[in-house]
Amino acid sequence: MDKVFIAIQALLLALGSLLLGRMGATYVATIGGILTALWRIALAPFSFSFALLYGLLVDGCFFLFRVRSTEGKVGTARLVVAMTLSTMIAGLSSYYVTVILGLVPRNLPLEIIILFAGTLNGAIAGYLTSIIWNKYLIKRF
Repeated sequence: MDKVFIAIQALLLALGSLLLGRMGATYVATIGGILTALWRIALAPFSFSFALLYGLLVDGCFFLFRVRSTEGKVGTARLVVAMTLSTMIAGLSSYYVTVILGLVPRNLPLEIIILFAGTLNGAIAGYLTSIIWNKYLIKRF
């Protein structure tokens, strides 16, 4: 159930990508993956791998959608789309890998919840990141 509320993680990855530049979300995700792996030692390889995948997806989507403009501002729509897409892909891929490996049984309602929660959390994180960056952080960085 804790995977449904990942807007804070998505917000931190988006800010990491903006603040640190290229591969910033991957750096943040690596630290988060290590901490999560220490918390859930039995699933450490999965926790770290999917955290790293999520960071790479965020950085890739930021590059693909050209989230940051030449003046340093971020496009809200592009940021929302980038975060939504990366969150949905990371959530569904981590779910399907655990299903394929037999760690959890396939469950259609859970798949729908993951898709809906990924969309909602990614959109919220993208929108909040846009506000935080364009109103407060752009002046300092």
